[in-house]
Amino acid sequence: MEQMSLFDDRELNAPLASRLRPDDLGEFVGQEHLLGQGKMLRSLIEKDQISSMIFWGPPGVGKTTLASIIAGKTKAEFINFSAVTSGIKEIKDVMNQAENSRRMGIRTVLFVDEIHRFNKAQQDAFLPFVEKGSIILIGATTENPSFEINAALLSRCKVFVLKALEEKDLIKLLWHALKKPAGFGNQVVRITEDQVKAIAEFANGDARTALNTLEMAVLNGEISAEAITVTNEGMEQCISRKSLLYDKSGEEHYNIISALHKSMRNSDPDAAIYWMCRMLEGGENPLYIARRLIRFASEDVGMADSQALSVAVAAYQACHFLGMPECDVHLTHAVTYLAMAPKSNALYTACEDCKRDVRSKRAEPVPLQLRNAPTKLMKDLSYGAGYQYAHDTEEKLTKMECLPESLRGREYYRPTVQGEERQIKEKLERVKAWKKEESI
Repeated sequence: MEQMSLFDDRELNAPLASRLRPDDLGEFVGQEHLLGQGKMLRSLIEKDQISSMIFWGPPGVGKTTLASIIAGKTKAEFINFSAVTSGIKEIKDVMNQAENSRRMGIRTVLFVDEIHRFNKAQQDAFLPFVEKGSIILIGATTENPSFEINAALLSRCKVFVLKALEEKDLIKLLWHALKKPAGFGNQVVRITEDQVKAIAEFANGDARTALNTLEMAVLNGEISAEAITVTNEGMEQCISRKSLLYDKSGEEHYNIISALHKSMRNSDPDAAIYWMCRMLEGGENPLYIARRLIRFASEDVGMADSQALSVAVAAYQACHFLGMPECDVHLTHAVTYLAMAPKSNALYTACEDCKRDVRSKRAEPVPLQLRNAPTKLMKDLSYGAGYQYAHDTEEKLTKMECLPESLRGREYYRPTVQGEERQIKEKLERVKAWKKEESI
């Protein structure tokens, strides 16, 4: 836990990213979808109408900085609280402090970094204080709040999604760091536009990484009486890991991801492992790769081998538990399994076909036979009339129609004959034949 004063001078020996942390929205870079003129979050901040909220986004996009700006704008105490190092006792101490401040008319903005790391009991400890306004809770998380934050707490917070910074935003930030006195403005630094662009590409949307890399490049530059010159040799050392991902031909991050995906789809485990290792050696987050594997498991394997999804999810969990470098073998396991699994995109096409119908056709009412009738009025309106309970039949099937009338006979799922899906196809054909026979 760290209580911060927004007016303290930042020490010159602090990291560049810390020295350049802006105090107002005018200097904040990125997140135009939230902080552009007229956007919701900007309006709430400027009108001093903020309430508890969750910032969800990747590292280095400004979650902590934005919370600090909000505290300054709202003239509130700002308490920086880490879920990594704090427990129930620390939470209660802070809550008592915030409650005392509230009684004196002082608001407290409590910023909780990595709030998803708190367990249920720790998250629940915030609830009564959020409800009565003792604190304005601002939580930051890189994980999906729907899965990682208690529903009771989440329902009392507005979720704002922060995006990875665009390359142009990072370039703007880097030049700002070179010119501002808190950065390198008091020194003569010779650096080319190409070198600044290379740092922005290497940072991959992360402002902290961009500034740390710039600082390393400058501190390791050639020093003369006139200036510090950033050399290409020094740059290569600073961004050597990501140079595999963004090499001299300009190959982009998503090209490698595409190569991994298409190699697995083409049942080529050697190529798939190679592209996966290129990503890891380039500094890619293993959890990102694992998420792509989870998508692939249903999009390209699907019912041909339903175990593929379990393998992919298990690989994600292994990466979450162990991290790099140990989790590389788990990703290799999953990539090889998916590459060698039988392939079917029947689930993907079923989903896409159905989405087109849902978006283009009228919202059909649920057929009466599929509706529940918990009240007498609903029963009088024939809710549930004609419902047939499949478990009461020998075949565990009925001829009851479950699609709306306008979509009767529409087929979305068309199983292939690949792997285990052959059995699904045969069973579905038997089911449809039985229903057709029964309806004659």
